[in-house]
Amino acid sequence: MEKLERELMLLSRHQVLGRRERDPERLERSAYLLLSRIDTQGPMSIGQLAEAFGLDTSTVNRQTAALLRCGLAERVADPDGGMARKLRITTEGGHRLTADREANQSCLARVIAGWSPEEVRELEDVLVRLNRSAEALEGRYWPRTEEDAPHTADGAETLPR
Repeated sequence: MEKLERELMLLSRHQVLGRRERDPERLERSAYLLLSRIDTQGPMSIGQLAEAFGLDTSTVNRQTAALLRCGLAERVADPDGGMARKLRITTEGGHRLTADREANQSCLARVIAGWSPEEVRELEDVLVRLNRSAEALEGRYWPRTEEDAPHTADGAETLPR
C-alpha cells in the first residue's frame, strides 16, 4: 500500500504542475472538474453538483460563482421543469474546456509516447477499475460513456468489476 499511495501522490503532483504554471489561461482545477461534470451530465443545479462531488453547497456556490463571473457557465431554467435553476456551460466555457482537454491529452501523449497500445489500454482499464472502486465506496459515480468500459487484452469489452 505504501508504494501505491506514493505513486498516486506523485501522479497528482505531475498533473498539477503541468497546469497553470505553463499556461495561465488554463482553467483552475475546480473549474475544470465542474465543467467536465456538467459537460458529461448536462445542466446541473448547485445542489446536484455538491452531491456529485461530496462538497458543501457553500463551497460549490463559490466555485460556480467564479465560473459565472468568467462567462464559462450560465444559469438556465431546469430543462426538466424543476424549480431549481441549473448551470450550463457557455460557448466560451466549452471552448476553454476543450482546449484544456486537448492540452492534457497532448501532455499525456508525450508521457506515454514509448508505450504500446496494449500497455495504454491496460493502464486505462486499471484506472477505470480504481476509480469505480473509489466511487462505489463513496456512493457517488461519475457518468461514463460506453467507450470507457474496460477491455481484455484482445480489445474486447468486459463487464464492470
